Formats: sequence, C-alpha cells, structure tokens
Amino acid sequence: MINTLLHQKQAVIFDLDGTLVDSMWMWKAIDIEYLGSFGYACPPDLQKSIEGMSFTETAHYFKKRFQLDSTIEEIKAAWTRMSIDKYRTQVPLKEGAESFLAYVKQAGIPMGIATSNGREMVDAVLNALSISQYFANITTGCEVAMGKPAPDIYLKVAEHLGAEPEHCLVFEDVPAGIRAGKAAGMTVIAVADEFSRNMQEEKKALADHYIENYLELFSS
Repeated sequence: MINTLLHQKQAVIFDLDGTLVDSMWMWKAIDIEYLGSFGYACPPDLQKSIEGMSFTETAHYFKKRFQLDSTIEEIKAAWTRMSIDKYRTQVPLKEGAESFLAYVKQAGIPMGIATSNGREMVDAVLNALSISQYFANITTGCEVAMGKPAPDIYLKVAEHLGAEPEHCLVFEDVPAGIRAGKAAGMTVIAVADEFSRNMQEEKKALADHYIENYLELFSS
C-alpha cells in the first residue's frame, strides 16, 4: 500500500495535533481549565466549533464568545504556557508514525507540517520527540489568510516544498482539515483519533483513504 500511495508524489504534508501526535486530549483539558479560570464551564459544542481554526482565529473566537477582557496575545500566551510542558513530557507520536517518516525520508520525498497550532508549541513537541529533522517546512495557520477548511495552509506548504498540489499526500484527523486538503486538490488520508472517533464515518466519506495507524500503510 505504501508504494502505491507514494507513487509520483512530490511531497507529504501532515497536520500535527491528532494526526502526527496524540495530543487532542490535552487541548480539551486546557480549554476546560482555561475557561474554568473565568468561571465558565466548557460548552459541549466548543471543540467542533473551533475545528480547523488557526491559533489566532481560536483566540478571537474565545474572546468574542466568552466576552473575555484579555487581549488576543494574552489569550495565546496563556494557552502556550499551559501546553508547553504537556507537549514536552506527555504527548507521544501516533503508532507507526516515526517508521513512516523514516521511510518517506529514505525515499527522498520532502515532508512538511500544516498546523493550526502556534509555532512555539510545534517546536516544543517536535524537539521533544526528536523528529524535527524530517520536515523541510513547517507552516502555521497564523501565516495564512484563512484557517482550515480553506486550502490556504496546504497550498502554502506545497509551494515551500516545490510540489504541485495534485502530487501531494496529506494526513489529517478531523473533517475541517480533510476538507482543506481536498480543497487544495491533494490526496488525503484520514487518521483515526479517539477525540474524533464520533466523526469516523464523516472522515471516511471525505477522505481518499482511512487508517487506524501508520503501520497499516506497510501492509499489502
């Protein structure tokens, strides 16, 4: 399966949270803690509402929805502080991910990351897991005009990697991200994640392929 998927591909691009690393549980915990500090309960629709938003877009959403007095930069700084230690010590790679990264690197195909997260947090988790060397480009949602499901971030990473969109392979874990990759004209593989398990059928319908883990890519 792996050779078929990579045939004629010029680049492989990954989302980060929930796709390459097992971290979505952490963000729900942070949202609960952060809103709790202002006396708010975390609404059940929050995660779906902010799906795909960039770090900055999410801060604007929180400020408006919960009428926070904090500035956008203060909100982002608080989330960064709350997440850095968890990223460094509690967030593992998805099963089989490093084997796949090593395979793609050996095949000579450039790889990039297209994440809605902030750069400081991205660097923290990639350095903690010792996988920074695999990626020729890292682009965050704050560097493009519109976050996912708009295709902007995937098109920008492809441009940085010198790849044509139709020859890019994308890995994503939530519907908004899958839509972004498809809107960019790329082949998209949906990755299972416990956080989005209730969206499994939607993910399968939107993506070109669906995997429970990266080890499946090595099967025939």
